[in-house]
Amino acid sequence: MGTSLTPEFWERFVVLLVLAVGLTCVLTAAFDGLAVRLLRRRTPKALPQMPHRPVRKDHRTSVHC
Repeated sequence: MGTSLTPEFWERFVVLLVLAVGLTCVLTAAFDGLAVRLLRRRTPKALPQMPHRPVRKDHRTSVHC
């Protein structure tokens, strides 16, 4: 005993499918934007660089510990 799918069913199916795809796209964009904002907020700021000591060319590094 089989049932046939009516045109009304297909119309509602298409409408619900389009709404689901649209809602998925909107929510994905919103959560992606939120995630990017949270990641930017959590990244540590660059610390100021300490000036390097000048390297002398005539000095050799010791190999003893």
